[in-house]
Amino acid sequence: MTDAYGWTGKDRRVQRIVHSASGTTFLVPLDHSLADGPVASAAGFARLVEEMAANEVDGIIVHKGRVRFLPADALGRMALIVHLNGSTQHAPDKDAKILVGAVEEAVALGADGVSVHINLGSDTEAAQLTDLGAVAGQCARYGLPLLAMVYPRGPRITDPRDPVLLAHAANVAADLGADIVKLPYTGSPLTMREVVAASPIPVVTAGGGVLEDTGTFLDLIDSTMESGVLGVAVGRNVFQAADPGGLARSVARRVHAGPRSLEDLAVLRQELSEATV
Repeated sequence: MTDAYGWTGKDRRVQRIVHSASGTTFLVPLDHSLADGPVASAAGFARLVEEMAANEVDGIIVHKGRVRFLPADALGRMALIVHLNGSTQHAPDKDAKILVGAVEEAVALGADGVSVHINLGSDTEAAQLTDLGAVAGQCARYGLPLLAMVYPRGPRITDPRDPVLLAHAANVAADLGADIVKLPYTGSPLTMREVVAASPIPVVTAGGGVLEDTGTFLDLIDSTMESGVLGVAVGRNVFQAADPGGLARSVARRVHAGPRSLEDLAVLRQELSEATV
């Protein structure tokens, strides 16, 4: 349903997820506690969320039960995305994601969107695609944006960063009804541009494995934004940092500068370097 201005409820919620000035987004997934174990102590988790809100993060991703332990004032300053499926590292097949939440529950929690993880090429791909399609239908009914995390990951995948494979993954997300797709970064802004161009919906890139060197990590953020993506979703590289809030702020300023050329990046790096002296 649209209003007199042609806006839908989903449109309004997307505006909560995307930075108003830049049209880009910086998300911090904190759903790792289901798969891998505690991200922080109970009190530390709440402090971490407060730091994200205070340092220009556009939204966080958590599971439904975690929401009740989060500071309400922090959630009022950034978007809440509720993750609806998962698995643990102890499962016989940790790539087999199963639904553990529903769109209705996310709506009741006041979520601005939901997310679903799909492992393309896994042994349980068929069931995961079925779940994604069903969740997309529920999101359409409730006007809730859907972020599909589609990763090429399974016994038949030899190169999870293959641009052709990632373009396919993006189109799987779009064809089944997702509004935004989260993909691994190809490693090159040139090849990632091809993926973005092939995708009917905006692309957000995953933060990838932990990089110990902050400069190298921030260079990766610059490279990613050069490819024309909507933004980045960075979990471990932020919440495992010595100063999560400070690093989040550095990432946010790069992301919120918007898509850039190589020349623009050179100027931005210089400005950011001078600002931190």
